[in-house]
Order: sequence, then structure tokens, then C-alpha cells
Amino acid sequence: MSERDYVKWKDEYSVGVSYIDEQHKKFLGMINKLNEACNQGEETASKVFKITIRDLVEYVKFHFKTEEDVLIKYKYPKVDYNLHKREHEQFMIKILEVVSDFEGGKKFVPNQTARFLKNWLLQHIMVVDKNYAPFLKRTMV
Repeated sequence: MSERDYVKWKDEYSVGVSYIDEQHKKFLGMINKLNEACNQGEETASKVFKITIRDLVEYVKFHFKTEEDVLIKYKYPKVDYNLHKREHEQFMIKILEVVSDFEGGKKFVPNQTARFLKNWLLQHIMVVDKNYAPFLKRTMV
């Protein structure tokens, strides 16, 4: 991460599972890449968005599966797991809608997408993911 990053990793974002934290950092890096492209004009933003958003969708699928598999493995309470999984599903619906709109030629504002991704991820980490952190800390030992 550089000084100019749109969003920077902070220790307070850690969920206490190093590989999940690393995945969150990579997600933040993709958001920073999108935002940086926004600052280079509409043509560059569009080109970078086209490539990066597909990578981001695939990476997010991988990350969500990782989290869900860990929660299942350590027997996270089913009600809480289902709520967590639903958050992931709702995000995927929204981001796939953004991709579809972009590919369909709808008016596209790249910095709004970067802002949405940043806000969603930080809220998700700080509220939803932080809910499982104490549980995993107790059970992964």
C-alpha cells in the first residue's frame, strides 16, 4: 500500500486470522487500483474497471468461500453463519449487477463503484466479520 491509497489497512480491521486478513488486504488493493484509475480519466477508468472488476468478482468468490469454509469447519453457530452467508450473497448480487450494467453500456461512474466497494468492505469487516473473530479466536486454538 502506498501513501496515495484510497483506503489503507489498519490493524483494527484484523479479524485475528492471518490468511483472512491477507485476503481483506488484497481486496483493499483492488479497490485502490480502481480508485487510482478513476483519477486518470474516464477512458483509463473504463479500461481498468473492465479488467479489475472481473478479477475482483473472482477473488471475492474465493474469499467468501474461504470465510464460509472456516466458519463451517469450526462449527460457527448456524444462525450466525446463515446471516454471514446472506451478506455475502447480497454483495455478490449487487456487484454482478454493477458488472452487468457496465457491460450493457449503462452510464458508469467508476468512483461511485470504488466508493461502494470501500464502504461495503469496511462495514462488512468491522461489523459482520468482527462478529466471528472472538469465536474463531476461542475455537482455532
